[in-house]
Amino acid sequence: MDFSKTIIRWYLQHKRDLPWRETTNPYHVWLSEIILQQTRVAQGLSYYNKFVSSFKTINDFAAATEQDILKLWQGLGYYSRARNMHKTAQVIVRDFNGVFPNNYQDLLKLKGVGTYTAAAIASFSYREPVAVVDGNVYRVLSRYFGLYTDILSTKAKKEFTALAQELLDKASPDVFNQAIMEFGALQCVPKNPDCAVCALNDSCYALQKKAVQDLPVKLKKTKIKQRYLNYVIFIDAHKNTLLNKRTQKDIWHNLYEFTCLEYHKNENSAKIIKDIQQQFFSYDLNSVCQLNNEPIIHKLSHQSLHINFFEVRVDASLQNAVSVSDLHLYPFPIIIWKFIEKHFKDYFSNYLFS
Repeated sequence: MDFSKTIIRWYLQHKRDLPWRETTNPYHVWLSEIILQQTRVAQGLSYYNKFVSSFKTINDFAAATEQDILKLWQGLGYYSRARNMHKTAQVIVRDFNGVFPNNYQDLLKLKGVGTYTAAAIASFSYREPVAVVDGNVYRVLSRYFGLYTDILSTKAKKEFTALAQELLDKASPDVFNQAIMEFGALQCVPKNPDCAVCALNDSCYALQKKAVQDLPVKLKKTKIKQRYLNYVIFIDAHKNTLLNKRTQKDIWHNLYEFTCLEYHKNENSAKIIKDIQQQFFSYDLNSVCQLNNEPIIHKLSHQSLHINFFEVRVDASLQNAVSVSDLHLYPFPIIIWKFIEKHFKDYFSNYLFS
């Protein structure tokens, strides 16, 4: 069986209708590829449409403020992607007259553009014969050819890239790259793929050896760090509150949050409320109450966040404060924004959502 031709034939019959497949514009390809990193297509599609609508060209993207970019990105996670995109857009406008480099090697020099994204832009926009290798490709190749190399290892990256490059249809690299990724996304899925209807089932190693669930091999397990974040939402008589911008090298860089007390373990509410009263007594505290009954668990790739929210009414006028009605203008981590949408609508609907 000719692997490449079979994959392409399957793709032409089953591919999804996605807007970034209807263009060779490298700006649109770049947008879609960065957005879809660590993001399902169903979620990424709406973000892609928002960005294309808000910033029609790379020049528009570069001219936007970082806050505008982060606000539009809100909810996608891995915010370094958005910050790197903004810097890359400015470099392309400044150094390349608004035109993307037209080859793989030069694309690799752009900030936030790794081997996968460079290969995607080079092949989809310029039809350069360079193979893309993402999680879907690892899965398809490891199962079909019976490759047991740990896909998180350096050896695997070289091995799978070399094999993908060998299989690449040099006449239609763009179609082949889309095809093998789509095959992994729709047919050769991580769990319980329907091998009975698979176009490759006659010659698939994993199916013949009953090893479908064993491949690909992924040995390293990420240690998850537990963090305990307690947000203090100060509200004064003028319906103003305090925000902090996270500028340290940590999660949510350059996003906004309320005053945060972080602990090394899960403290009870009484302890946290006592700490709030002691640390912020100069604010003329009127009342302190917890707004959530149980900690909200928010899982990131390497961290698990245990989050509580406390409302603190103060008699003094807050300095350098932000009106509650303006909170929607700021980019927040999605877990905080969802809390704002829920609780501020209940408490301050006349101000925030009028």
